Amino acid sequence: MGKIWFLDQEIPAGGFVRIQDSSQVWKERADETRIITTEGLTTYLDPGRGWTITSGGWNFLKTQECWKGHKQALITTIRKETKRIEELEAAGYRSPMWAVLQALQQINSATNIEGEAAMSTAPFFQSAGRGDLLFLGRREASTVVTWESLSEQEKESWLGEASTMHDWVVWCKSTEGAGDIRSFEVSRKEIFFKYDKIKSKEEKRKKKRGKKNAHRGQSVQYGTWWKQGNIQMTVSEDHASCWVHKDVTVTTKQIRALLTAARASG
Repeated sequence: MGKIWFLDQEIPAGGFVRIQDSSQVWKERADETRIITTEGLTTYLDPGRGWTITSGGWNFLKTQECWKGHKQALITTIRKETKRIEELEAAGYRSPMWAVLQALQQINSATNIEGEAAMSTAPFFQSAGRGDLLFLGRREASTVVTWESLSEQEKESWLGEASTMHDWVVWCKSTEGAGDIRSFEVSRKEIFFKYDKIKSKEEKRKKKRGKKNAHRGQSVQYGTWWKQGNIQMTVSEDHASCWVHKDVTVTTKQIRALLTAARASG
């Protein structure tokens, strides 16, 4: 600021940054239950139905139009969503990095994301949800789909809607060599396939020698990042694939941006 200023004086033009010598605690209530926010995390203190998520996720969701006046419904939804994503992560699922989602978004100027969970919704989409559950905004047409985060029922529901749409992008696990063809692959085109065939051959040789198959895929979020505030990334053991409608034009620049995001490390 370049000058001495005290907190009881008028705030200077342009705002200010205040540095505290200890962590601050914000307290709220939902009926008789306390909600505590401190050190970047928000915790709902109910012994039987409690949860913890990032404070950014909590503050973002509770200000959305679809949740205004429905605080208890939001709390219940978060509890269900945390349980669901914990089960998915226990089975091996890892969310894509936001950089990957942004690169996917640029392919079709997507305004909607289908998949993930309420408390981990990327804020650069105008709407978000899965199946009948809406986390944010109102359903938009142009969509990014994170396939493995959907239940079988949600997949069927989206496929029914997508049969008449062209402006979608699907990010999914590669099934190269598996023989199974997913519905969205029929008459569609794959624009990204992160799989090193040379490395695959080496891994097959290692497997024959009794060594563990250790191929690695693209950058993903750490498990439980949504309740730890962990912004670091890890590398998936699965390889990713990206599909679009056959009539969608994808530029080399867009593919390079996606490749760069998927290869990022940290």
